[in-house]
Amino acid sequence: MRLADGPHVECVTEIAADPQRVWELVSDISTSARHSPELQEVEWLDGAGEPAVGACFSGRNRNAKLGEWHTVSRIARMTRPSVFQWEVVHHDERHHGEPLAVWTYTLEPLADGAGTRLRHGMRVGPARGPLHDFAERHPEREEEVVGGRLALLRTGIEATLSGVKAEAEAGPEA
Repeated sequence: MRLADGPHVECVTEIAADPQRVWELVSDISTSARHSPELQEVEWLDGAGEPAVGACFSGRNRNAKLGEWHTVSRIARMTRPSVFQWEVVHHDERHHGEPLAVWTYTLEPLADGAGTRLRHGMRVGPARGPLHDFAERHPEREEEVVGGRLALLRTGIEATLSGVKAEAEAGPEA
């Protein structure tokens, strides 16, 4: 896959818990940091203390291949209890810039009322980021690098979904 193809990844799980319980977890920015192998910690910015459209938070990320880096994200969409979405933006454009990546949780009640189908995914862009810079310098490796990054992200998303599932099914006291 090339950057012009709109790289994205999405994973899904079914959780034996009410959508409201799952919503409480996915709309808490610290939940992803508890379960992601890459996202290490998060912190609200600009005095925000809870999720709201436009609120911003920072993230510290790390993996063996890319090292450590920091991000700034802004909540882009909250439709309780079905969609929680944030955009990773350039640090100096947190309130108005185009996203480097868009991350989304989508929740649907299961037809039998026995739980929640939770999708979690991300797409790259539309703003230029580090992958674009690399692809420009090494066009012959673009597909390999984009594919490798998507594979790492898939692994992280699957781990995060497993953690959310375990927490949600353990109940609110867990």
